[in-house]
Amino acid sequence: MASVIKIYALFLGSALLMFGGGLQGLLLSVRGAEEGFSLLSLGLIGTGWSVGFVAGSICVPLIVRKVGHIRAFSVMAAIGTVTILFNLLLVNDVSWILLRALSGFCFAGAAMIVESWLNEVAENKSRGTIFSIYTTINMASSTLGQVAMSMTGTAGYVPFIVGAISFICAVLPTALTSSPQPRPLASAKLDLRLLIRTSPVAAAAAFCCGMANGSFGTLAPVYGYEQGLDSGGIAFLFAIAAIAGAIGQIPFGRLSDRIDRRWVMVGLGGAAAVTGALIVLINPGPGWIMYVLFALYGLAANPLYPIAVAHANDFAKDGEFARVAGGMLLILGVGLAIGPTIASLLMGAISPASLFMVTAVFHAIITGFAYWRMSQRKSLDAAYRAPFKPMGSETPETIVLDPRTDSDTPEMGHAEAPVPAELATQNEDRRDVQNGTI
Repeated sequence: MASVIKIYALFLGSALLMFGGGLQGLLLSVRGAEEGFSLLSLGLIGTGWSVGFVAGSICVPLIVRKVGHIRAFSVMAAIGTVTILFNLLLVNDVSWILLRALSGFCFAGAAMIVESWLNEVAENKSRGTIFSIYTTINMASSTLGQVAMSMTGTAGYVPFIVGAISFICAVLPTALTSSPQPRPLASAKLDLRLLIRTSPVAAAAAFCCGMANGSFGTLAPVYGYEQGLDSGGIAFLFAIAAIAGAIGQIPFGRLSDRIDRRWVMVGLGGAAAVTGALIVLINPGPGWIMYVLFALYGLAANPLYPIAVAHANDFAKDGEFARVAGGMLLILGVGLAIGPTIASLLMGAISPASLFMVTAVFHAIITGFAYWRMSQRKSLDAAYRAPFKPMGSETPETIVLDPRTDSDTPEMGHAEAPVPAELATQNEDRRDVQNGTI
């Protein structure tokens, strides 16, 4: 019973964290546009977040080793709270870019510490369930945070205060715990050669998804503002894309378990590219066409990265999943950092709809490259694949929590399990396929 209560307390802490993060991310984009920030400055705010998040994923484990989990989490939550309040006090583009980077750093650290506690209390038999619940809570809480902007508005101090309250309350589950300190945090390791050797498609998809998702996540609210939507309309526009994307992960992920995952990537990438191109061509004003197009975009674009991770895992050898997924996470972060800056420059030079020229180009690259790779490498039989798992925002600790790491080496925090005799032949066949299709 104590472990169950502890898990739900950590779920609550994560929900509060994601609620505040969802609200803050959308708020800064829209409020920045209202304050007259240049498109380049708005893009750099998104870049700052991604740079800070990647830096936090690398550096926070070192901080935790020195001061412990509880102190480190309290520091991250406190700095994150102060950061969003400084966004209110220092309303200028340079300050917001720097503060957004600091916010990304703290958010990564706080999320990793919550996830490390979940890793500590999760048993192998329940890891899949906990991972699924955690992912669902994160997606729902982030979306609720975005929807909350429709009630708080963007003017004045209220939305900033609501975000600050959410961040500081997230510290309570860890501050009140009486359990021992969890094992040391995992650090993301970039092994490009291993990742590219394991799955060139997954590596390319990680970068392209980062470019498209970073551009969309940072600048789609600005596009909505430029098209004449109020704060409520922008919040709903963003929420419908997020909800459609979360729903789409299940059927498309399950489909990718049954057929070559690259066919699913080709279909989704093509659909996202076509939808982006339609938004550029139609350039819809406020109304149902805009909402339908954004829903279609989210439905096609959001499942791409989790399917790419699953494809990489299909060809990863025993003990390699964490390194492969960690490499993809950092490549994704590079794309997330670069995308908003490039998209903002195009939006300023051409039109706000140019945002979707960027997303369409990179989704088209995924489509073309995945299709070409099918002629270069044979698909792994469905019987030998690891099941698809839905994913939201990700840190190195999320990778460890993912049940697909159960086959990794003991140093990742999982004990080696004996392989049943009836699976031994299948595992040998799987390794033969891996070794013969580099």
